Amino acid sequence: QVHLVQSGGGLVQAGGSLRLSCAASGRTFSSGAMGWFRQAPGKEREFVAAISWTGGVTFYADSVKGRFTISRDNAKNTVYLQMNSLKPEDTAVYYCAAGPGVGNYNSWGQGTQVTVSS
Repeated sequence: QVHLVQSGGGLVQAGGSLRLSCAASGRTFSSGAMGWFRQAPGKEREFVAAISWTGGVTFYADSVKGRFTISRDNAKNTVYLQMNSLKPEDTAVYYCAAGPGVGNYNSWGQGTQVTVSS
């Protein structure tokens, strides 16, 4: 397993930008897929974005496509989620995840709050 520590997030006005980071420790980081999920109050956790271990393949939820970008720096053991054109409905606790493949995650970050005001 990989230990994940998140940073970033906070409060931003609609239309603004934020970047989330997820630093990983563990020798398997560079060979695993990474993902971002979010959970809004009263709702189930939902998929946001994912990236393959090489960084060459990415996936996005339709709700964030064109606004969010997932990337990774294997030299820094870090995955990022750049969030632009934020909307109030993006408000949620965001979690990063790691695992052996996209959609197959066995490690989770601690979560970070993102609040978008209208």
